[in-house]
Amino acid sequence: MLGNTFGVLFRVTSFGESHGKAVGCVVDGCPAGLELSEEDINKELRRRRPGGRFASQRKEKDEVKILSGVFNGITLGTPIAMIVENRDVDSSAYEKIKDIPRPGHADYTYYAKFGVRDWRGGGRASGRETVARVAAGAIAKKILEKYGVKIYGYAKEIAGIKAKIEGDVEEIFEKAEKSDLRIPDEEAEKKIIEKINEARREGDSVGGIVEIVAKGVPTGLGEPVFLKADAYLSYALMSIPAVKGVEIGAGFNAARMRGSEMNDEMFIERGKIGFYTNNAGGILGGITTGQDIVVRIAIKPTPSISKPQRSVNLKTFENTEISVKGRHDPCIVPRAVPVAEAMVALVITDLMIMQGLIPRFLR
Repeated sequence: MLGNTFGVLFRVTSFGESHGKAVGCVVDGCPAGLELSEEDINKELRRRRPGGRFASQRKEKDEVKILSGVFNGITLGTPIAMIVENRDVDSSAYEKIKDIPRPGHADYTYYAKFGVRDWRGGGRASGRETVARVAAGAIAKKILEKYGVKIYGYAKEIAGIKAKIEGDVEEIFEKAEKSDLRIPDEEAEKKIIEKINEARREGDSVGGIVEIVAKGVPTGLGEPVFLKADAYLSYALMSIPAVKGVEIGAGFNAARMRGSEMNDEMFIERGKIGFYTNNAGGILGGITTGQDIVVRIAIKPTPSISKPQRSVNLKTFENTEISVKGRHDPCIVPRAVPVAEAMVALVITDLMIMQGLIPRFLR
């Protein structure tokens, strides 16, 4: 099936279904000579795995097995195949509604496209697929660290409540990682918890906004005109399940600004060019400026809710009502953070390889 491979030179092919035997990916184009262990991957997978107060109660260890491409802890430059087994699978709640597409899910569209679908937990359209992205992103992050590029993600808003963002991005990230909701504001977190619990009691769910900041990105990345850095990032982030919007830099606020407000004026200091502001989000004309890349994504509320909703029966072709049971996140925003970081890492790594900044062998 088309559409399961991402990247130009640093390529990731994702595979597996939510309730299948395993999910995983093959990473092709990773340079040789990179120190890589399963723990490097597991460290990132632990950040997105289910469990906790505000996540699905599905219990998955999410421990990766590297099948190829690594020998004696060093990448070989050959395809790296990785799998994560699905161990805590319970499809019983889905069997009862297998002929009734869940509103907000891809049940109907997968059926309409292929004429058949895996109804167990959403199959290929499930957020479970993002395990592959995070695993591949862990490799990309490790490569980028060698070149001084670091990526930070956190929730900026959940259930309509905005966090007060203070301090530099490293401090913000550290605060967010200590929060169950990855929100770097304790006062906002308390209010958000109330909103999530209220939605949960009503059989409903909430969404939010995630912000990703990439620091240390070199100037000159991006391939105009159809593979601009911002276009590539938008494509990558919109491919994440539940993402319904992307904005870079000032984003939609740019529509309310004047040119004199939006434009990032420039200066020279110690022989280097700098900018007074970063409304462009680190990208101009599709090419990186050397400033931080700043991108935000809108995450919709979890579509699996127990609140009764109208749907149809694909077998009898009659109108019906559905109430979705099972183990679901009342808010998927916190778990979307490492997924978004991974996709940004994949894009930057690919663009740096295209620019010739990352060689085929890392010394």
